[in-house]
Amino acid sequence: MSTSPILSKMAIAGHPIHPMLIHFPVAALTGLIGTDLAFIVTGDPFWARASFWLVGIGVLGAWVSGTIGLLDLIIVRAIRRLVIAWCHGIMAIMLLSLATLNWMLRLGDPSALIMPWGLYLTLISGLLIGLTSFLGGQLVYDHAVGVADEQSIQRAERQTQIEELEGGH
Repeated sequence: MSTSPILSKMAIAGHPIHPMLIHFPVAALTGLIGTDLAFIVTGDPFWARASFWLVGIGVLGAWVSGTIGLLDLIIVRAIRRLVIAWCHGIMAIMLLSLATLNWMLRLGDPSALIMPWGLYLTLISGLLIGLTSFLGGQLVYDHAVGVADEQSIQRAERQTQIEELEGGH
């Protein structure tokens, strides 16, 4: 981990906004995999409508969260200096582009293009979610992006206590 945390400028009371918001689009776009597969297996139009709403919510949430993350990347010099931050950002833009295209394909008739194009875009997006999330986790856990000093110290002390307790057994 970095010796000193990198604080987010896009924060409320010291809590970075991007990590607060990103869980919602990730959950929606991940759930999209299940609803697309359910539609393909059952043919029930309910699942096509559910997919349409999930991809729409995922795209809208990702645009908001991604904009906030991009502002942090642009504004905070220490974040800009991290290659991994640029990789995370570029992969997030690729993911957002694919998810937006996926949503646009479903406008008008949510079930028309699920097979094959919607499913392909959904599965590729799922893969990109995993990779982008991994890189985001590295930013937080390895480079302390958005981690407050006091919290880092408290976390390190708790971890030391846990390790001492585990070592005694």
